[in-house]
Amino acid sequence: MASVWEMQIKVMLGKLTLHKPLRQMIVDQVQQNGMQVLPVNLEHVLRLDTLPSLHKDPFDRLLVAQAMVEGCEL
Repeated sequence: MASVWEMQIKVMLGKLTLHKPLRQMIVDQVQQNGMQVLPVNLEHVLRLDTLPSLHKDPFDRLLVAQAMVEGCEL
């Protein structure tokens, strides 16, 4: 969800141009590639306080925290 949120913001700001609407792109990826949309939950947000301050981008930090909580590779 964090990546979709960031992409939507960039589309709205004119910093990202897509060949199809974001909604359709996500639906297509879920169907074609088995992509799973991981929600942002409280545990993900609370894990942020364990990350070093190496990178300031909030979306990137959230992705790292999610990967840690869910035991996923990033």
